[in-house]
This record gives sequence, structure tokens and C-alpha cells, in this order.
Amino acid sequence: MEINTKYTLENRRFVIGGAVVLLVLIFIIRLFFLQVVDSDYKAWADSNAFQKKTLIPSRGIIYDRNGKLLVYNQPSYEVMLIMREIQPFDTLDFCNILGITKELFVKRIAEIKNRRLNPGYSSYVPQVFMNHLSAQECGVLQEKLYKFPGFYIQNRTIREYEYPYGAHLLGNIGEVNRGDIEKDPYYVQGDNAGRSGVELSYEEALRGVKGVEILLRDAHGRIKGRYEEGRHDVAPVSGKNLTLSIDMDLQALGEKLMQNKRGSIVMIEPETGEVLCMVSSPSYDPNLLVGRQRGKNHIMLSKNSDKPLLDRAIMGRYPPGSTFKPTQALTFLQEGVITTETMYTCAHGYTGARNGKPACHGHASPLNVIYALATSCNSFFCWGLRDMIDSRRRYSSVEEAFEVWKNYLVSMGYGYKLGIDLPGENRGFLPNSEYYSKYHGRRWSSSTIISIAIGQGEVLATPLQICNLAATIANRGYFITPHVVKEVQDTPLDSLYTDKRYTMVERKNYEIVAEGMRNAVIGGTCRGAAIPGIEVCGKTGTAENPHGKDHSAFIGFAPYQNPKVAICVYVENGGFGATYGVPIGKLMMEKYLKGEISEENKLLEETMSNAVVSPNVLSLPNREL
Repeated sequence: MEINTKYTLENRRFVIGGAVVLLVLIFIIRLFFLQVVDSDYKAWADSNAFQKKTLIPSRGIIYDRNGKLLVYNQPSYEVMLIMREIQPFDTLDFCNILGITKELFVKRIAEIKNRRLNPGYSSYVPQVFMNHLSAQECGVLQEKLYKFPGFYIQNRTIREYEYPYGAHLLGNIGEVNRGDIEKDPYYVQGDNAGRSGVELSYEEALRGVKGVEILLRDAHGRIKGRYEEGRHDVAPVSGKNLTLSIDMDLQALGEKLMQNKRGSIVMIEPETGEVLCMVSSPSYDPNLLVGRQRGKNHIMLSKNSDKPLLDRAIMGRYPPGSTFKPTQALTFLQEGVITTETMYTCAHGYTGARNGKPACHGHASPLNVIYALATSCNSFFCWGLRDMIDSRRRYSSVEEAFEVWKNYLVSMGYGYKLGIDLPGENRGFLPNSEYYSKYHGRRWSSSTIISIAIGQGEVLATPLQICNLAATIANRGYFITPHVVKEVQDTPLDSLYTDKRYTMVERKNYEIVAEGMRNAVIGGTCRGAAIPGIEVCGKTGTAENPHGKDHSAFIGFAPYQNPKVAICVYVENGGFGATYGVPIGKLMMEKYLKGEISEENKLLEETMSNAVVSPNVLSLPNREL
């Protein structure tokens, strides 16, 4: 009995000791969880003594190349709340002051508490209840704020766009979503960030750095002033200002000329790659996507059948039509397929195909490459493609020949994104030999794909890519990646926007093509682009459209020597290139190079501005000028 009692006492000692150790471990783990893992406990402890108020930095201001103010900030206010501090109050009175329904109030509170919609939610941390209050609304609420414990007002700014132009390139800002918050710890629920255009692509530079103000509470939770006289406060750092390469006067003229039309105008300064204007039509006033009406207006614009939210300048994929012919001339010259002495015949169509197509308009025959560019002869470039693709003397197979052809086009900026400093750029489409082998079998030749020689068939490009071709010819063989931001405050531009990108074609061959484009204006299809006192070079394009009327296109640069501007005009369903592309291009170049539209061209400006073009309506005769 004595042995058993001793054994039992020993067991009890171990059990009690083990229980004590277990309790200590549980206590330590709980302390670790409360102090390290669970931020709510720390937030509760801090919130009893302090209120940390986030100071929102002023967003960077945006100017055009001439110093005109384009985008700036206006005062705005937010209703904030700290959920644990809310006490019973007259909900209906609160809703009436803010002009909202009780249902919306309940919904908003539920959204704030929903950790799926609002990651990192804590009842001790300030949350945004409602934003974009005007000064008047803020004043009314401020008078009665004492009746609504837990709510307070925070100052913020709202974007203001000085002009109703450039919506696609300027972009807009909107409230961040869950994905934004999870991806970047800078953001919390209720913050705004760039959603499109420059506002998005330069978001990190524009947004600045947040500050914090630490306020001291008393035992009753009342604010007693700044903690240690603000020694621990952090001042916000304003966002960096941007200077765009855009000329807003030029942008305004472009949007005026393109009203009631679908399409785009892109103008580039060849020497720098700076985009002078980028018009996408139809467009919208950027101020529509500001403030509490942003969501409603965005839905309205997205439902518009004309797709005003689509930035056609960088997203639209179009057949380049005859604006593509300079690329073919350059490729054939560089590969030795043709010289300036090479003459091809044209019998109102390409006779190398059984059906005599592609067809062509009347002009002298035979002709060389310079005259072919001036008259926009389809047959010449079809013969050139045949002599390149079908030649087994130069290339061992049709696939090899085609890959050589494609690589020239890639070096000229087709088939891939150029890398402009705007979101959403499309790469267009450039087929490769595998593409044709898949759809035509192993036996295909130039006759199978002949339409690509004149910018039709499978080839698709954006207006930006087409304009970049004009800039490359202006530079006689290189381009700088197009960009819309000229300068970021206190920050050097990325080398992508300063380095020259050379093509696979020598300068001497670009000189030949430039001469052909100059002749197009002197006495060819671009005669309507002539500007007194300026040597303009151009190339028309009439792009076949399987979905409706042909598209009207034009590329050009000026002056002939030491060019200052390159342009692409693309009008959907506009018919011949000389009907809309040429006159609009002329007006835009004259405005930029001379500073104004001359008196003799005022009527042309009015005519182009008032013209209505749609898939079913053309307000001008569809003919060459």
C-alpha cells in the first residue's frame, strides 16, 4: 500500500507539472498571436491612445509640350469612419445630409466589413465610407458631424481636365479594387489610381508618397492634439509633374476634323519619336469619368455602339492598304529584287494572276519604283513580291523567302508592339510562313498571298505603326520608339524613348522611297497634300474593307529634307485615300508647321469638320481628288 501511494503521488506531480507547462505554452502562443500575428490587437491598443490620419499626397500635374496646363487637382472630401467608434445615431438624418438612401448606407457598411471586398479590414482602422464630396456637401456635413460619432471628414483631391480633348491618351483615375490592393501595399480601400492612358502608365510617378499625422486621444477618445507636437508625423510627398509631347492645339484640331467619323490621326516628330497628337474618334470629354458620376458615365460610354472608349490609335487593327507599299519597295530594293531601273508592266491589274487581280487604276506603263509609289500602282508591287517569294535562285524555299520578307517588316515596326508609353497597345498582325503552310498546305506561292504586297490580306496594323513607318522614312532608316511623355519631373526618360532603332534597310534605299513619296505630292495621288512653301511627301491608301466601304488612309512627312513631322490619317469607311486622308493630313501638317490654317484652306477645314462618315453614309463623293 505504501508503494502504491508513493507511485500515485509521483504521477500526480508529473501530471500537475505537465499541465503547468502546457498552460505556459498556451499563454506564450496566445501572446505571440496577439502581439505579432493578429494586427487587430495592436490596432486596438494604438487606437485607444492615438489616431493615425493618412495624409494623401497631391497627384502630379500634367502639361502639354508648350506648357499648357492639361490636368490638375481640385479639392475634394471623403467621409471616413472608424467602425468601433460608431455609436447609435439618426441614420435617416445622416443619409439625408449626404443625399443617399438608407439601403445604400446599409450596403456600404456591409461592403466595408466584407474582408473579401476589403482585404485587411479592421474595425480600429479608418475606412472610406463615401468619397468625392463637394465643398458645399462637406460644409453641410461638418456642421452636424458631432451628431455622428465615429465619422469624420478627410481632405483629398479630384482630377480636373482643362480641355475636353485627349481623353484616350490622358486617361482617367478610379477607385482601386481588391486586385490592386493585393498587388501593391501602397493602396487601401478607397484610394484612387490610374485606370487608363498616361494616368495609368505613369501611376507610380504621379501618385506621390503618403504621409501620416499622429493625433493623441484622451481617456474618452477625444482628440487632444498632435502626438509630441508632430515630431513623429511624416509629410506627404507630392507626385511628379509630367510634360507631354502632345501639342494640345494640334490635338483639338485633329478631334474637330475627325468628329462624326471613326478612325485616328497620329503625328510624330521623327527626330525624337515624340507623339505630337494622337486622335481616336469618336472620343469623349475626360471630365465625364471624374467624381461620383464616373461609374454611371463609364457604363453609358461602354454601351455606345461607336465604341468611344476604344483607343483606335493604338488598339485598332486595320489593313494598311497602299500605305504599306513603301515597305515593299524598301524590301525589294534591299534584297536586290529590283533597282531604280527595274520596270514592271501594269494592265489595269496584275496579270501574273489568272483573274487579273489585284486591279489597278489607269497610269503609264511600264514604270519604275519611284513612279509606282507616286501613282500607287498595285501591279508593280505584286510583280516585286512574285520575283522575291517565287525565286529559287535567291532562296531555297518559299518559306525561307517569306521569312526574309517578314523580318524586314518586323524591323520596320510591324507585327509587334512598338512599346509606346501607353497601356493597351495592339501588336497588329503579320503572318509567318507557318501560318500559310497551315492554311494552304505545303504548296503555296506568291499567287496565294499576293494581296499582302499592297497591304491587304492578312496584314493588319495600328495607326501608330503606320505613322511610325512615315517617321522611319523621314529619318531615312531609323525610328525612336514613339512616346507621349516628353519629361518626368526630376527623372530621366527610359532609354527606350531616346535610343535609335535601325531597320534592315540601308539609307540609300530610303532616299529612293522618299523621292517616290515626294513625287506623289508633286504629280501623283497625293496632289491634294501640297502646301505652298513646304515640300510635302505622301502616300495614299485605299484599304479594302470586307465589312463595308473602303477605308481612307494617308501617310506623309514634311519637309522633304530635315523633316519635322510625320503623320498617319485613317478614316474608317472613308473611301479613297484622297477623299479624307489627304485633306485632313494636309490641314494637320499646315497647322503644325505654320502655326495656323491659311485663309485659302479655311473652307477645306470647315468641309472636313462637318463631313459625316459612317459604314452606311458618306457625305462627300467617294472619288480621288
